[in-house]
Parts: sequence; structure tokens; C-alpha cells
Amino acid sequence: MAQTSYAACILACYGCAQACDQCAQACLDEEDIKIMAKCIRHDIDCAEACRFAAALLARHSGFAVEACELCASVCDACAAVCGQHDADHCKVCAAACIVCADACRSMTVGG
Repeated sequence: MAQTSYAACILACYGCAQACDQCAQACLDEEDIKIMAKCIRHDIDCAEACRFAAALLARHSGFAVEACELCASVCDACAAVCGQHDADHCKVCAAACIVCADACRSMTVGG
């Protein structure tokens, strides 16, 4: 994997983690928190997966590809759940998840 592609994926991962953290917090502030519970759980899982993948990429770990595969899957799931809500923070999060999933997938093919 090229150093520049590592950097781009790391940035996408950290951007997604931030969007997920912000989404989870905003979901906690929603009037009916029960309908946001699944979104919050996915946000937390996704943020952690993104930070983990970014850290392994930054260290050029031999497990980076596997971490990116997992991260892409978690991002896809989070994007699907957030995409079901009309809240702006969910839309922003879903978009960040899609970008991150694509970046992570690019680390796993042809790398």
C-alpha cells in the first residue's frame, strides 16, 4: 500500500470517528432517545473500528488490511442505520461512513 493511500484512509477513518462521536452525542439529546438507541450503538462501534483501523495503518501493522475490512463492514452498517433517520447529524454521519468504507476498501484490494 502506498504511503499516500495510507494517509488518505487514516484521515477518512478519523473523520468518520469524529462524525460518529458527534452523532451519538446528538442522538442522546433527541427527544425520543429510544428510537435512536440502535443508531447510538452503531455510532460507538463505528467510531472505535475507525480509530483502530487508523492506528494500525499509521503503524503499518501487518493487521491493517484485516482492520480495514472490518472497518468497512462496520461503516456500511452504521451508514445504513443512520441513513434511516432524518436528523442532520445522522445524515452527516452516514456520509462520513460511506467515505470511510470506500477508503478502507481501497486498502484491501490491489494493495
